[in-house]
Amino acid sequence: MYEKKQGKKSFWYPYIRELDRQRGRGQLAVESPLLWSEEELAYLTGSPTKAEVLERAEGIKREYDELDTVWFMAGSLFQQYPYDIPTEAFPFEIFKQAFVAVQSCVVHLQKVPLAQRFALVPLGPPLLAYRSNCKAMLSAVNGAVELVVDRACKAGEPIVVWCGPQPNSKLLINYGFVDDDNSYDRLVVEAALNTEDPQYQDKRLVVQRNGKLSVQVFHVYAGKEKEAVFDMLPYLRLGYVSDPSEMQSVLSSQGESLYGSSSARPAC
Repeated sequence: MYEKKQGKKSFWYPYIRELDRQRGRGQLAVESPLLWSEEELAYLTGSPTKAEVLERAEGIKREYDELDTVWFMAGSLFQQYPYDIPTEAFPFEIFKQAFVAVQSCVVHLQKVPLAQRFALVPLGPPLLAYRSNCKAMLSAVNGAVELVVDRACKAGEPIVVWCGPQPNSKLLINYGFVDDDNSYDRLVVEAALNTEDPQYQDKRLVVQRNGKLSVQVFHVYAGKEKEAVFDMLPYLRLGYVSDPSEMQSVLSSQGESLYGSSSARPAC
């Protein structure tokens, strides 16, 4: 935001100008739903992605509200910028646009330490197309990010790059697109044991014995729905066990019947 406001005086002016040329409208061209209107967000009603968008937006607002504190606590860091404190120089909408533009340039690197897993590649989004099932990757090489393609490319041919193991909800929020053939896409289902259940402690012991938690998150991946259902059903059945004798049978059982018999079925 600061560098763009300085115009041609900025060292980064040619770089910012190229970004704006590629984007057409600069940061405004980012497609993230974080910049959608309330009417547009209504299209996500019924999807858990809407809650994720709203949560991310609240986080951006908290960052903005904390800028004044950072400015006064570390003013020496900003002496090169001849403007007022950030919240006076830039309204929240401009800050959010810049935040999302930077976020859209974050790429997922492979074969690097966890602390170096993510990098900023500002020319990535306007020049590349991301997919979840290709082999061309961005790699860290001698402190820089290098694109390693998986085939010979002709001049003018679009390059498709792996975007990391991200579900479509993350791809939409971070980059503004979804991948129809995303093997990492998933639906998150959260189930929990009732803490007011008289047999809660026994059930908690059973799920722990089976590698689950009292509040358990299940991931339903595209194409693997059947496996996810088989994983969830025993947990749900256990939650609805009410007969103490059946609960004792579950506690003393071994093997596949450890969760209890199929007679204890969840209510619909």
